Amino acid sequence: MSMKSSMDIDVLVIGAGPSGAVAAAYLQQQGFDVKVVEKSQFPRFVIGESLLPRCMDHFEEVGFLDCLNKQGFEIKRGARFVRNGKAFEIDFADNFTDGYHWTWQVPRAHFDKTLTDELQRRGVAIQFDCEVVDVKIDAEGRSVSSLKHHGKLSELRAKFIIDSSGFGRVLPRLLDLDAPSKIPEHASLFTHVKDSNRPEGKEGTQISFDVLSVDTWLWVIPFSDGTTSIGVVGPNAKLTQSELSLIDQLRQWLDASSHFKDRFKDQEFLFEPKMISTISKSVKKLYGKGFALTGNSAEFLDPVFSSGVTFATESGLLAAKLCAKHLQRIAVDWETDYSQYIKQGVNVFSTYVKEWYTGNLQTIFFDSEPNPVIKRQICSVLAGYVWDTSNPFVSNHERIIKTLAKVVHLGR
Repeated sequence: MSMKSSMDIDVLVIGAGPSGAVAAAYLQQQGFDVKVVEKSQFPRFVIGESLLPRCMDHFEEVGFLDCLNKQGFEIKRGARFVRNGKAFEIDFADNFTDGYHWTWQVPRAHFDKTLTDELQRRGVAIQFDCEVVDVKIDAEGRSVSSLKHHGKLSELRAKFIIDSSGFGRVLPRLLDLDAPSKIPEHASLFTHVKDSNRPEGKEGTQISFDVLSVDTWLWVIPFSDGTTSIGVVGPNAKLTQSELSLIDQLRQWLDASSHFKDRFKDQEFLFEPKMISTISKSVKKLYGKGFALTGNSAEFLDPVFSSGVTFATESGLLAAKLCAKHLQRIAVDWETDYSQYIKQGVNVFSTYVKEWYTGNLQTIFFDSEPNPVIKRQICSVLAGYVWDTSNPFVSNHERIIKTLAKVVHLGR
């Protein structure tokens, strides 16, 4: 392998997924010299196919809505949770917080490629099949990154790095920033099907979560092209220690779903099921001298409420805005304006994830007479508006779910 000569840019964005795309789009709009490097070649498969309305604000701000609207993705107007024949539905139009009332369900290979195509159309430099193998950051925050592209090494100097590498977690690995997550250790097993038995109307297009047990659930995410993403999430011990093949194991979980068993019976899997164990990730810090972590590079909670892309775009856009100020020599309080802000939203959603698996949130969802005001407030959280502290289910998230679950139990 040979070492090519170095070059200088303002910002290196690692990863071309939604977080990196939003960050790069904003920085390019502000006139900065930005380069995106991506280890994969797009289009590429990645999980995380259900969005939340909050991320629509981010796409709108950086001018992505037009190119995305043209793709005809399946509209997501809410979600349904099913347990033992009973359903709890949320409608994003019935939302406590002002904002978008809809979003999309997307095959991520198509979705992410749409974003990178738009970036390249705007003149943003993207290098695919390019791996960051080493990073050195000096006392001033300037970095030298070693890149490997088709077996050849080169150096890239940048004034700032935004790590949006997702589950690749480039800087957490290279800078020893990984930390254990406080979320229970779960695994996911998933694939796509043609969905030839898809029902007509809302039933066939609505995203659904079938609760198989308190700690195990099945997702069904229909796409506009007639295919559907299906997957199961449960404790590592349940999924990773099975003696069955991944195909047989996923079919067994589908058979356990009284609601979806017939729909997916004998449906051909479009690819061999994939397994991700210990889904949740965390880090020691979200930023440092000359860098910021965004999206799954920083925190990933659990797929149960589809928060992944929303946290990715929220953190990607905010990191880009603060980075722009930093490069303009405007003082930035990264601890308050970035770390504490992002952690506030993460902490809210963490509570909902934890209380889902304790069963408290499920108790509230499947109450026979849900309070409509409470339902609107919970809907707002599940739409991604976890920074709206006027919502008591945000500001009092650590206590309110436990308290309400106890009230529901006493009323039965």
